[in-house]
Amino acid sequence: MRDAEGHRTGARLAQMETRTPEQVAVALFEEGFTCGQAVLVAFTERHGLGRDAALRVACAFGGGVARTGSTCGAVNGALMAIGLEHGRTKVEDEAARDKTYEAARDFLARFRREHGSDVCRELLGVDIGTPEGREAAMKAGLFRTRCPDLVRSAARIASTLVRG
Repeated sequence: MRDAEGHRTGARLAQMETRTPEQVAVALFEEGFTCGQAVLVAFTERHGLGRDAALRVACAFGGGVARTGSTCGAVNGALMAIGLEHGRTKVEDEAARDKTYEAARDFLARFRREHGSDVCRELLGVDIGTPEGREAAMKAGLFRTRCPDLVRSAARIASTLVRG
């Protein structure tokens, strides 16, 4: 059986169902997807958002939003997952909006408490928005060491606020 994007759904769904959102997110990040893509996709299956659509939506958020070093892409991916779970679809549904904002604020507070910030350049200690900063991050191996931990953390915290 295949989904709307042509992916085999049976095997992939069975595999994803047995892994935690953290495991799915880290695996996707290690495949080469951005931090934002990895975290969002870990939560999209139950909401009917296909993998390819989620990957496209979240692509611009990697590297602290388009590699500018601002808000961490893993944080943005988690916030999008929270929106998928709780977000409003009718303008008059203020309760859904309020629940989304409450969950998002809870996520941000917990992430900041664990890591001291939600800003990419602060989390990495270098500004990957500059060529020098990106080179320093690559030389230090931050994309292989620090970023997977941030992806894992964002997915773990989001999983307590979203039914993955």
